[in-house]
Amino acid sequence: MADHPEPRITLHSLSSRVRILVGETVIADTCNALELCEKGYPPRRYLPRSDVEMAKLSVSHTVTHCPFKGDSTYYSLPDLPDIAWSYDHPIKEMQAIAGRLAFDADKVTLEME
Repeated sequence: MADHPEPRITLHSLSSRVRILVGETVIADTCNALELCEKGYPPRRYLPRSDVEMAKLSVSHTVTHCPFKGDSTYYSLPDLPDIAWSYDHPIKEMQAIAGRLAFDADKVTLEME
């Protein structure tokens, strides 16, 4: 029997409600999050844009590249830069996160029920 190495990234749907807050302001609220687990990083929850207050966010100048996900675009609040990111055109294996946003856990409060 061949050994199968653990994948670098795993994705699965969450059955929990996920809320993102900045202070007491709710920025996102969903029951349709995906959890992405990547070796060496804490789990990230990717939320559909339809459940994020996109009108409160602006696109920042920050862009990063991940060889395992693709190029990301970052989003900011007026007083809080780069609080979220999105892979609008991820690599083929990561299409499930296309257009979803993940939030920086050091800059927001994440609640799960």
